[in-house]
Amino acid sequence: MMLACQRFVSVVRNSRTLSRHVTTWSPVGAAFNAQQRKVDLFQKNVGLFGVPGLSTPAGFEVAQQRALRETEQLVETACNNPPGALTVETFDQLSDSLCKVADLADFVKVGHPDPAFRDAAEKACINIGTVVERLNTNVELCRSLKNLLDNKEVLDSLDPDTRRVAELFMFDFEISGIHLDESKVRKAVSLNVNLLDLNNEFLNGTHLPNRIEKTALPEHIRHCFSIDGNSIQIGGLHADSPDELVREAAYKIFLFPNSSLLLCLDDLLTCRNELAKLVGYESFAHRALNGTMAKTPETVMKFLELLTDKLSDRTAKDFNLMRDMKMKMNSRSTVLMPWDHSYFSSAVRAERYNIDPSLYSPYFSLGACMEGLNMLFSQLLGVSFQNEQPMAGEVWSEEVRKLAVVHETEGLLGYIYCDFFRRPDKPHQDCHFTIQGGRLKKDGEYQHPVVVLMLSLPPPTRSTPTLLNPGMMENLFHEMGHAMHSMLGRTRYQHEFPLSLITALHMLRTRCSTDFAEVPSILMEFFATDYRVVNQFARHYQTGQPLPKSMVSRLCESKRICGAADTQLQVFYAALDQVYHGKPQNRSTTDILKKMQEKFYGLPYVPNTAWQLRFSHLIGYGAKYYSYLMSRAIASMVWRQCFQKDPFNRDMGERYRREMLAHGGSKEPMLMVEGKDTHYFSWPLPSSLSLGFLHYFSPISSFPRSPLLYV
Repeated sequence: MMLACQRFVSVVRNSRTLSRHVTTWSPVGAAFNAQQRKVDLFQKNVGLFGVPGLSTPAGFEVAQQRALRETEQLVETACNNPPGALTVETFDQLSDSLCKVADLADFVKVGHPDPAFRDAAEKACINIGTVVERLNTNVELCRSLKNLLDNKEVLDSLDPDTRRVAELFMFDFEISGIHLDESKVRKAVSLNVNLLDLNNEFLNGTHLPNRIEKTALPEHIRHCFSIDGNSIQIGGLHADSPDELVREAAYKIFLFPNSSLLLCLDDLLTCRNELAKLVGYESFAHRALNGTMAKTPETVMKFLELLTDKLSDRTAKDFNLMRDMKMKMNSRSTVLMPWDHSYFSSAVRAERYNIDPSLYSPYFSLGACMEGLNMLFSQLLGVSFQNEQPMAGEVWSEEVRKLAVVHETEGLLGYIYCDFFRRPDKPHQDCHFTIQGGRLKKDGEYQHPVVVLMLSLPPPTRSTPTLLNPGMMENLFHEMGHAMHSMLGRTRYQHEFPLSLITALHMLRTRCSTDFAEVPSILMEFFATDYRVVNQFARHYQTGQPLPKSMVSRLCESKRICGAADTQLQVFYAALDQVYHGKPQNRSTTDILKKMQEKFYGLPYVPNTAWQLRFSHLIGYGAKYYSYLMSRAIASMVWRQCFQKDPFNRDMGERYRREMLAHGGSKEPMLMVEGKDTHYFSWPLPSSLSLGFLHYFSPISSFPRSPLLYV
């Protein structure tokens, strides 16, 4: 049985005497530093996430049918009632009813270990998505909303949140082609439905391993990969392997072009462009960026080009440092290749600052890190975690932990399911899934948000808790930033993103503008590398000794080494994404990649590779990958002006919640960034958005993690 707390005793010697140092984990820390208590098999199966029908895969069909019946009733209500606040409330109920099935299914199709559940969830996603596309071109439904927006008297009677949500729904109708004639509307629906299949096919393909005959690789490196009979299966880049041949082999084999997936990507980009032009946009990028802070592809490209110019000298110096390190380590070749970037940038940092992850891991047990997050949120926001034992059938793996998020005066805010540990067939990625959005229900009760955090950590053993390296710790803080954004966004309506996007954009966590969605998570990275914060929780799991300040300082300083090159790599990804979704180039996606890599990166393209086929963000972040860079600039502004002086300042925390987090997507992000309608967050941005953000952009190297999987 898991203990409520665990005590670790260490003997500490000082100049005078021997003293006894006792460390006590909180219940939350103890819960994550011990193996999960087994679920009582005699309990009644309550279904996934407590949804009774989802005790079996067949429950997805039942959930779909129930949602479709509710949809029909709500459409009838919206079309047959006079325009008013009820119209918007009905639309939001419609969105919520469909999202409850689609959001949950979107997670289950990738996160559940049972193939039958995954298949049933995938079918549910496609079916709900098809219904949504038809609703987006339902003329009668659109007319009911237009009657509201055209009636000045009714419109003036609505509160700002209700009015903005109404405008979001109308925006969704417009970009779906509601204004087109009947034949073009049918074409738009057909294209959208086709995109659902292409998105799914491409996303699945990005994660599939490549196989090669075992004899094709030197015998001494075969053990580094997964061997299946006479074949070797390579499912990743092995970018941190100290063996250069392993890195090179993994890069060339994992990124070897798949002809069917190349064709799928071509069809996907063609379909997106055709849809965008059909509904009146120059390109898919123009359509996707309408409503974001960047507004246009031209603004994004200017931002990326200016950032490249700003980084150019430092990027060149970083690559020279890596080349020197490669020569120093007696490499087979002195030419710096793409498979060298991650390994040698880490090697440079390790040498300069004596950074050995194994020296840090004992201080970053998972329980200690969760306790640190708990203490930080408690001091900053008055929010704490409470560990709850899941009921039978509520979770998909016995290793999943359930946290209730509770405010000291407001009570329960929502639930976080922590799926942190590796298991067969689980995606190797760190991400956040929305299962249920928060909204104010008709009875006055608030529908609590429910989310899943998925990491890929080693499970604890009977004698040792899960130990995180610095990169894993930072990832945990990053993803928890997304979760807390969901918990603290107390919006009246759950609909904060266009309805037609729900099946493609669940990974965007809270339904808000994409170029703001990453701000809360990136801001958490600043807390994760501040000694005042780390000192509160980083303790040796055996002795209870705190992590020495000198080690934290070295870790933070090391992030600045090769930071420009790491940032430039992200610029390259963002530029590639923009060009793919811009006006058709009449060139292959591989030829485009070659050109963009030469212009925006600096390391050579490797023949017979197709990195774009592993670029899974093209689905969830199509034409919006730049948002990681823009969000980092905004997060830097927030950190410097609010928390750099005191990361535990409660007044700052409350204002950050009230004026940024609490709005979800109910307020224009640019209004929050510029300080419009607020008295606190006021950053005077110049007329050029990209130039303004560059002022706050300080390139630092994130701890090692795969840009292919980091979402």
